[in-house]
Amino acid sequence: MVKLVFASDHAGVKLKSILIEALSNADYSKEDLGPSSTESVDYPDYAHPLAQSIEVKSADLGILICGSGNGVSMTANKYANVRAALCWEPGIAALARQHNNANVVCIPARFVTFEVALEIMQTFLKTSFEGGRHERRVQKIACS
Repeated sequence: MVKLVFASDHAGVKLKSILIEALSNADYSKEDLGPSSTESVDYPDYAHPLAQSIEVKSADLGILICGSGNGVSMTANKYANVRAALCWEPGIAALARQHNNANVVCIPARFVTFEVALEIMQTFLKTSFEGGRHERRVQKIACS
């Protein structure tokens, strides 16, 4: 079973809840790392634990949501084994998985509708890494 971890900032709480609920009948293990209220929070406090769970392989894929998607993406990408992709439409999510082997999708809550966010997540989850010529490039992403 694929283990998914979710986290957001205050701007992404509502969208995060909707996305988790949309997967209620799906065959995924899901963990919500917070927050649970729309009170202002600092996005790194939630993005770091999610990225750490991907880094140490206690989770397979992550879904991060903040107002623009940029802050959580920047934070998550500090980890060598995390490839967080900022996606504002499903086609970007597909390419992030196919070509970049992204393991975290970052969604900009203030710039996409709930329907588009759901499509982004579903595309991200159902798309596989193509490997081949992309494998060599992905191996060059992390700094050692």
